[in-house]
Amino acid sequence: MNDAKTELGRKILRIKKAKGLKWGDIAARITMSPVWTCALCMGQMSAEPQHARGIAEMLELDEEEEATLCEIPYRGAQPMPPTDPLIYRFYELVLVYGTSWKEMIHEEFGDGIMSAIDYDMLLERLPDQKGDRVKITMTGKFLSYKRY
Repeated sequence: MNDAKTELGRKILRIKKAKGLKWGDIAARITMSPVWTCALCMGQMSAEPQHARGIAEMLELDEEEEATLCEIPYRGAQPMPPTDPLIYRFYELVLVYGTSWKEMIHEEFGDGIMSAIDYDMLLERLPDQKGDRVKITMTGKFLSYKRY
């Protein structure tokens, strides 16, 4: 990811915290989903001009920062992806949304991590004319960081 998008993401987090905003508040301003809005602000998406303008107005960003929201993110510095199609889909989701998921969980639960061991997964078949779909719902144990 380019440095300008990374730095802007950090600035947005500081402004968001100072103003007491949640991702849903920013998303409502630009009429997009909280997940997409978080991914955009964290530098993982590129905004349409009207979305960038709405965020810039709400968070008092300058013109250069507004333009940075519209830049296409760079995703070329990752290790080789897995070749298995199923595993690749999860890999791709984490590359695109991982930072956003982490930030949204942090906003909701505080400082901590999701357990890699203590989780549940529910698989559902959703019939579809063009081929059945798989719906995956995962829940995980949130572990607050310990303070010593």
